[in-house]
Amino acid sequence: MTLLAVERIKLFTTRSPWWCALIALALTIGFAGLMAGSLPSGETISVANTQAGHQFGIAVIMVLAALAVTTEYRFGTIRTTFQAVPHRGSVLVAKATVVALLSFVIGEIGAFASWGLGYAIRPSDSVALKTSADWINVAGVGVVFAFAAVIAVAVGTLIRHSAGALSLLLIYVLAVENLVQLIPTVGQKIHEWMPFTVAERFLGGVRQVPGAPEAALSQWGSLAYFAGVAVVLLAIAIGVAKKRDA
Repeated sequence: MTLLAVERIKLFTTRSPWWCALIALALTIGFAGLMAGSLPSGETISVANTQAGHQFGIAVIMVLAALAVTTEYRFGTIRTTFQAVPHRGSVLVAKATVVALLSFVIGEIGAFASWGLGYAIRPSDSVALKTSADWINVAGVGVVFAFAAVIAVAVGTLIRHSAGALSLLLIYVLAVENLVQLIPTVGQKIHEWMPFTVAERFLGGVRQVPGAPEAALSQWGSLAYFAGVAVVLLAIAIGVAKKRDA
């Protein structure tokens, strides 16, 4: 509990998490308002439409999470932390937990605010949360944000430099997974198992575009897969952090 309190204090006494949180919320909610407001008169939106901006929010959340680690390496405070707590795994798990909880809260606020704004602009039965799939589509955003933050903490620990970690994360989230589909023959198969593609299946369910191949994992299986990727990456980062100098 002491480590969690220390990591919470370190996180909330810097400005970058606050700015990242505000930008993530503005992008997520603002995109929902833009989509609802730009539809022609008489058309309705769905619950999924109100959550379309969450992908921008994920990118910003990963920036927040990566900076929580790389900033400590940049200013050397991680050395003091590791001297005070020699068990580096406990430090990194505490940091990942605090950042993931903050990301979860940001995700939930952004998701429900996006849904509320969409409902306010385009009130209709199609935006009402009537099924479990609708609730997962909205409430699941915070869960995806949390595990995405763990992935970013792991990458930040492995790379240690802010510019390198942020570049890698943003390029991967915004481009790499989609570009993989362009690889001849195996591109589509690889894309089906990319972490953030699988996370989208958790949010959107197993509904597929007509003619597209059936998803390999169920909705909850997709969440377990995405969570597993995050945990494995964090374990690798902890193993590497234990073997090298701070």
